[in-house]
Amino acid sequence: MPIPDADARLMADERPVPMPDAPELLNNDPESFAWGVLHDRTPKLINQIRDALPYEPRQRRALDELLDEIRSGTVQPLPANAHDKAAWDRWGSGYYGLTWEDLPFLWSESYFYRRLLDAIDFFQPGPWFWVDPFEHLKTAELQDPALEADLVALDQGAQLPVEEQARAKLLASLWGNRADLGFRVGMAPGSDHPEQEGLVADDSATVWQALEASAGSKVCLVADNAGRELLADLVLIDHLLDRGTAVEVVLHVKPQPYYVSDAVTADVVACLRRLAATRGEANKIAQRLKEALADGRLGLHTHWFYCAPWSFHRMPTDLAHEFELVDLTILKGDLNYRRLVGDRNWPTTTPFSETVGYFPGRVAALRTLKSDVVTGIDPDALAVLDATNYAWRTNGTHGLVQLHL
Repeated sequence: MPIPDADARLMADERPVPMPDAPELLNNDPESFAWGVLHDRTPKLINQIRDALPYEPRQRRALDELLDEIRSGTVQPLPANAHDKAAWDRWGSGYYGLTWEDLPFLWSESYFYRRLLDAIDFFQPGPWFWVDPFEHLKTAELQDPALEADLVALDQGAQLPVEEQARAKLLASLWGNRADLGFRVGMAPGSDHPEQEGLVADDSATVWQALEASAGSKVCLVADNAGRELLADLVLIDHLLDRGTAVEVVLHVKPQPYYVSDAVTADVVACLRRLAATRGEANKIAQRLKEALADGRLGLHTHWFYCAPWSFHRMPTDLAHEFELVDLTILKGDLNYRRLVGDRNWPTTTPFSETVGYFPGRVAALRTLKSDVVTGIDPDALAVLDATNYAWRTNGTHGLVQLHL
């Protein structure tokens, strides 16, 4: 999404919200998750993208130069012909000329993906214009043969009591690539609930109470990943609309490819097609969602700020207004959580509401933990977690549902 006027809009519309006191997470701690991302995950990703598509010599050189810069160079600004150069020149003030290790983790990740798109000519008119470099990874997930059984299981799930369906679909949306567990919740009387065992905070009952207390509400769901997770998000949205819990849902997606698997509009279309390709309840869900899109009960929305390098504390007023207009905003995934509370070195027991009180409206976070930041954990539970699973904050085995009213 071109944003030639983003610099002016950000300066004019940035909300005067105090920034958190906790220190920002940087890339320069060899023991941190951010260090591992910069030194291991990022170089591997550049090489994977370089080899995945038949890029031309110019693009391949640009990717190699980006890798060299990250490994041993200093941070360079966007080229003069970049459509959003004015915005990034302002956003990068004080960072250009530093090493990548000296950058804030959130800022550097966002800028890396912007530089990656520049290297492959994503925004340049020509044969590679708007070609998603991550599309093959998203497609592979939707083509996984194991997915069919999970979608067929929706037929059984439709026979559950409404309360069990609601919880199952909420947790399926939370776990993302573990969504198959959520689809099967409660299908056998007395069965275990493995999808609940990893929750370090669980406000899911309160989330449903808040939704049902204002029946006919308007809900915003800010998506995270494409593929299985977005399928689960769509199933949850269908439940909200079909049961009358919400009269309108607005699904927010990224305006451009971002963080490898983040959902864009094309991914919504692909997921609807995948649901429609399975007989039974999955197909019915696809048809209901298409009807909801056609009559306006389901809307799609995006905003350039979703690819800006900041937490929601710095969201522009027009995006804040979107959140003010709804009864509940559901923020999905790890990145949205980092942006919600601030990608900072919070004491883990800091109350969740203390970190998100600035947010313009009621907000719920559904997240599988894949980075260091987490708040609102009970001290006794924290002691057990730290003693039994040292990587629980980052290895994707734990999740949370948190709500601020």
